[in-house]
Amino acid sequence: MPTDREYLQTHDIPGVVDSFLKTLLSEKPADPVSFASRYFHNLGKIKPLVAGNWKSNGNKKSILDLTAAWNSAQISHDVDIFIAPSMVHQSLLKNSLTHPKFQIAAQNCTEKNGAFTGEVSAAQLKDAKVPWVILGHSERRAIFGETDDCVAGKVAAALREGLLICPCVGETLAERESGTTMTVVLRQLAAVAGKVSGHQWESVVIAYEPVWAIGTGKVATPEQAQEVHAGIRQWLCENVCPKVAASTRILYGGSVNPKNAGDLWAQKDINGFLVGGASLKPDFVDVINATAKDKPL
Repeated sequence: MPTDREYLQTHDIPGVVDSFLKTLLSEKPADPVSFASRYFHNLGKIKPLVAGNWKSNGNKKSILDLTAAWNSAQISHDVDIFIAPSMVHQSLLKNSLTHPKFQIAAQNCTEKNGAFTGEVSAAQLKDAKVPWVILGHSERRAIFGETDDCVAGKVAAALREGLLICPCVGETLAERESGTTMTVVLRQLAAVAGKVSGHQWESVVIAYEPVWAIGTGKVATPEQAQEVHAGIRQWLCENVCPKVAASTRILYGGSVNPKNAGDLWAQKDINGFLVGGASLKPDFVDVINATAKDKPL
């Protein structure tokens, strides 16, 4: 085992830190936490993530057609990708999707095994080697009555099983119009953060999805999305720690498509996307490749 000094020198950590500090002091940004996130993203330290949530869509033919197109897709940059099909299509997608950058996800899980008809547990996802799970999607909250406490319990269970998690936060149109967007989003975030500790943050990606933009064709403007993402990152800085704030990926979701992905990606605190309908089309690859560009400092 190398000594601490040898390790730091081997990986040129002093050089990386010195370069960052010089850039920071030269720029003197108003928001140094967001600046650090963008800086280390551009060094390749923070990979973008693009996720597809298929909900209750897709059939055997459409999945085989999509995977045939995606398997030959040119995706040359360093990016994480996962697709969350319905549970009935998990095996089909896993067996037909051979592109090395794509992973499989689940759309939900329960905290434990047992008498929960129609559900799948975090332990079962681990057993089936499904690495990712989406939690607390607005449709789960609105249609199935999931509360912040319910979502928090699932977060804790999924992390105990070693899963990678993508908890969702977001406001309704009424909440946005009443000026309570950040109150709602940060309340939901706090419930999640209360179940995450230490190194577990490395397994957490936050998705911000304004409920009024999901499947409606309406999209938050890049500036609206950035404002909420920046607020999430600042909350993490103040209530968790600066390191977690700078390194946690925050995705935007809500009618993302190939036409608007580039403008959204250009925002400093957007680290990827959670995509619905557009992830059921071959040109979903264009959304993925929108994240290849470096962010402006």
